[in-house]
Amino acid sequence: MTWLFAALVVLAMGGVAMVASGRGGSMPPAYDDRPDVVLPTDRPIGPDDLRAVRFPLAVRGYRMSDVDALLARLAAEMEDRASGAPDADGPSGEAPRD
Repeated sequence: MTWLFAALVVLAMGGVAMVASGRGGSMPPAYDDRPDVVLPTDRPIGPDDLRAVRFPLAVRGYRMSDVDALLARLAAEMEDRASGAPDADGPSGEAPRD
């Protein structure tokens, strides 16, 4: 009976060694099934768009690439607005003085 247990252990160790060395075949490529963050592409992002954003959860929080992409887009839009024409309140954001 002991020899049967020993033979099973040796076979199991051989199987693990074979899979670890890559002879058991490879896994198929991973398919990313997480939903993408949906934002308008034909206009600047508005407050309602930001309130509606929901980032897909990852193992340790949110996907960093999704958050980074949103922040980069917001920064670019803010730069575009800042380099454009001044607001009606003036360039400093204050109301014009009389």
